[in-house]
Amino acid sequence: METKSIAESRYRDAIIAMLQAALAAVDPELVVCQHVKREGRWLLVGDEKYNLDEVEKLWVVGGGKAAVPMVVALWDIVGERIAGGVVVTKYGHAGPDLATGPVAVIEAGHPVPDENGVAGARQMAGLLQRVGERDLVLAVISGGGSALLTLPAGDLTLDDLQATTGLLLRSGATIVELNKVRKHLSRIKGGGLARLGSRARIAGLVLSDVVGDPLDVIASGPLSADPTTFADAWGILAHYALLDQVPAGVRARLQAGCDGEVADTPKPGDALFDGVQTTLVGSNRLAASAAVKEGLGQGLNAFLLSTYVEGEAREVARVASALAKELVFHDQPVARPACLVWGGETTVTVRGQGKGGRNQELALAAALALDGLPEVVLVALGTDGTDGPTDAAGAVATGETIARATALGLDARAHLANNDAYPFFDSLGDLIRTGPTGTNVNDLLFIFALA
Repeated sequence: METKSIAESRYRDAIIAMLQAALAAVDPELVVCQHVKREGRWLLVGDEKYNLDEVEKLWVVGGGKAAVPMVVALWDIVGERIAGGVVVTKYGHAGPDLATGPVAVIEAGHPVPDENGVAGARQMAGLLQRVGERDLVLAVISGGGSALLTLPAGDLTLDDLQATTGLLLRSGATIVELNKVRKHLSRIKGGGLARLGSRARIAGLVLSDVVGDPLDVIASGPLSADPTTFADAWGILAHYALLDQVPAGVRARLQAGCDGEVADTPKPGDALFDGVQTTLVGSNRLAASAAVKEGLGQGLNAFLLSTYVEGEAREVARVASALAKELVFHDQPVARPACLVWGGETTVTVRGQGKGGRNQELALAAALALDGLPEVVLVALGTDGTDGPTDAAGAVATGETIARATALGLDARAHLANNDAYPFFDSLGDLIRTGPTGTNVNDLLFIFALA
């Protein structure tokens, strides 16, 4: 998190402390331990109690960027009772020193799925189909699970899913829209994991990376009833004019589903979910609230505006810049030194050939709008530590960013037009590099107006 812009600010320590507090509050090991307790023969998971004397075998499955530290917490709590399991996480997120016991860890591709993800999902499906009625399955689900838990439905192939995912990502589709399509092309999403393990009881632990924390959307809802339909998925592809671009097999499956030739995903009220309990263990709001608390303790007038921010990154940047000006010129909605905190997830419609991520693009657009504005620092980052296909979590913009860039011969507008924020901020030393954080609860945006 050591960037030139933050280092130059006299509020540097306060800013970094807020970022660290946000990430610490959603540490996967911490939040799992807050929601899972062992008291003698009883295992408490959220609001449910399980008598371990009545459990024949305890299994652990799941996927996501935070899956491994979540398993580490479970191993600490009930290690000797775990018979085995498998989780899938993103490359670089396993951690060489993390103890997961007999639970196999498979690293795979994200955001576009790959062969490792398919292999891990197949291994998981095979395990779940062997569980018994007296078994208990603990399922750890976190952001990234949609891409990582890939098990093509019907005659679909990995290539079909890769192509479809790539098209939707570049179109600017929201995560909700993307996951509606994914659920209808998968055996494991949209309640599929619950169906595979339906003979056993299942207790799910979910770390949310979706605005509003809808359980049926997080990781494409592998444990949840799916209120969406094949017609919804078809409509999304039609909206983004992708029906003629997706693979023929994808189009054929969705058409068959719309015609009633393929059974839809399990819906709310299905008895399949009677044996499934799901606990939300962490979210974007938890991280944002922790940042605000730390900011207040650091002497800033910190204020949480919303954790429901969505939209095109460069449009959100304009709103953020307008709020920064309100702080600087009118001390509203709070007086300086101030920090407004946002949470959510923006999107980018990719039209250029550059390198970047949604938070870097937001910061670049904000830098243009903030040009010349004194004593402002804007920080945009992904809580998982990776923003788009880059090694950066996000970037920092100030009122001096454009002047500094111009002095280096950088054309900010050209970089923005080419979706090329990464090399722009890299040249300035203003990328935020945290490495994989082990957690994933959407994005955070901080608008600092300093006295």
